[in-house]
Amino acid sequence: TALVVRFLTKRFIGDYEANTGALYSRKFTIDGEQISLQVQDTPFVSLEDDTDSICCQEQINRSIYWADGFVFVYSITDYESYRVIRPLYQHIRKIHPNANIPLLLMANKGDLLRARQVSSKEGLQLAGELGGTYYEVSARENCEGVHEAFQQLCQEVSRIIGSCNGEKRRGLHLVRPKSPNMQDLKRRLKQALTSKGKSATTL
Repeated sequence: TALVVRFLTKRFIGDYEANTGALYSRKFTIDGEQISLQVQDTPFVSLEDDTDSICCQEQINRSIYWADGFVFVYSITDYESYRVIRPLYQHIRKIHPNANIPLLLMANKGDLLRARQVSSKEGLQLAGELGGTYYEVSARENCEGVHEAFQQLCQEVSRIIGSCNGEKRRGLHLVRPKSPNMQDLKRRLKQALTSKGKSATTL
């Protein structure tokens, strides 16, 4: 959620409500052309106990069906979040076995180097294995890095869609979710700011 908020609003707020999988929309300019971008902030994905299998909510599966690109996020301070990426990718490939889908691997919390559990080398190796681009960023400290990463993914998605003459991938029968909720993002930001203000007053 922090990375999505950074990308959409350029702001960082450390405390958020539990992620309910909101969908946001904004206009975005790529190579001088304005596009309408939808970002699905999916709920947390976890590994099943003592296995390399993931537990996916149905909402995540629906998002996978209609997505044109994927952002895989893990924390460099949490090796378990890194372990989730490979089985999640394999799950996506079961749904899209032959599709050319751009993906971005983002290692977050790059400002917490002393607490690092996942090396940059491991991140680069995994990105190479998955065929994606790797970025190590800090949602807290580096708005530019987050924006650059998302922009590169958007450019790749735009290029692939353009090469398909605007045709959607065959075999997909689910309609994209409607009513993107930018107002919900503003509400969540306002609540977080209000909460921070109250905490500061209490202290």
